[in-house]
Amino acid sequence: MRVFDCRRGCGAVSVGAVNRLALVAWILAAFACTVESPPRGPEATCVKACTARAGACTASECARGCNLVLDRLVEREGDNVIACMAHRRPPCDDRAFAHCAARIGPHADGGPPPPPPPPDDFEE
Repeated sequence: MRVFDCRRGCGAVSVGAVNRLALVAWILAAFACTVESPPRGPEATCVKACTARAGACTASECARGCNLVLDRLVEREGDNVIACMAHRRPPCDDRAFAHCAARIGPHADGGPPPPPPPPDDFEE
């Protein structure tokens, strides 16, 4: 067993050791922070919101569905589509996204009326 003689500064720590420890702590803190860039465009914003709010949908289902309802995203109805998807039960497929997209905004009434029937009188 070794006995250390502390008469020569056992409590003193070198500056180099403190600098190395600070560098290691800084590197660990830098890698521990997972900074996520903001989504780019309405489709990426939709995918991020869908994965966060619609628990029944996977990330790939959200990406496919957000691509399907891109016209609603451009019309700024994406939040309403995602809210509808958040309240739906699985499956989270194309039909579910189409159902939600067709029942929001100016399209909620089913669209314009059908064209009138053709005239009955044909001239031959």
